[in-house]
Amino acid sequence: MEQPIFSSISVGESIPPFTIGPIDRTQLALFAGASGDHNPIHLDDDKARQGGLPGTIVHGMLNMAFLGRLLTQWVPQQQIRRFSSRFVGMAFPGDEITCLGTVASCDASAGENCVTLELVAQNQSGEVLLKGLATICLT
Repeated sequence: MEQPIFSSISVGESIPPFTIGPIDRTQLALFAGASGDHNPIHLDDDKARQGGLPGTIVHGMLNMAFLGRLLTQWVPQQQIRRFSSRFVGMAFPGDEITCLGTVASCDASAGENCVTLELVAQNQSGEVLLKGLATICLT
């Protein structure tokens, strides 16, 4: 992995995208086991419909994990200082998720060279599923 250098980063610049999918039910079952989130809305179409959903939905935290993979494909994990997101849409089995990051600011004032990234995870139709922020410290 070639390390980005702080002095070469500009506001508005995009980091390389990360795309995964289509999401399948095996992946949902494995994530349920790993996370302990066995809520039936993520595993059972009938139960999801009973809850008012159109069918099984992908765990929001799985989508957030994909945003995390976007970051760790760009820099080593120890360079991530902050990472947050909010859920704004639902993903469904069969969706392909693309994660994007754009440099929102650069700051060298606190003893570290840090960039703030605006993050987005979207489905194959461009519908936004998550929005987030990350602070990454660079050399």
